[in-house]
Amino acid sequence: MSRIGRRPITVPANVDVQIDAENMVRVKGPKGELASTFSRDISLAREDGMIVVDRPDNAREHRSLHGLTRTLLNNMILGVTEGYRKDLEIQGVGYRAALDGKVLVLNVGYSHPVRMEPPAGISYALDGITRISVQGIDKQAVGEEAARIRRQRPPEPYKGKGIRYQGEVVRRKAGKTGKAK
Repeated sequence: MSRIGRRPITVPANVDVQIDAENMVRVKGPKGELASTFSRDISLAREDGMIVVDRPDNAREHRSLHGLTRTLLNNMILGVTEGYRKDLEIQGVGYRAALDGKVLVLNVGYSHPVRMEPPAGISYALDGITRISVQGIDKQAVGEEAARIRRQRPPEPYKGKGIRYQGEVVRRKAGKTGKAK
């Protein structure tokens, strides 16, 4: 049986979780509200301030959905209580970021500044001109937006210039060596 799927999910006191008959789950907390629909084969039950995820049998599909459902539900609860955050770093001479209201403006070596509008539920924060923080309550949306920002100028292997995740290690390559005589 799935080790992750077996663990019950603790629901904090300030979080309201509603599960209806179609496995539609609504999670409401101090930071916002999330909703998602899960497979009907997986049963969700609320017991003593905990949510228990169970599967009907050991079929391959049910085993794969068991841990996934539990993890997605736990991520929803963590999102509405604590929120999620992805940090990015900009490296390169003259590369910088600025906020124009809610819009992120990137100067990353193009002839024009790149303006990025945040999707619903996502906000940007800057720490200096080279550190960007993407914040929100939906883990998938935060990761997707951070990847969209990184895609504007991914780090290149020769000089290491570009936008990278905080702590990401970019493998460097040696450049050309001159002609041999």
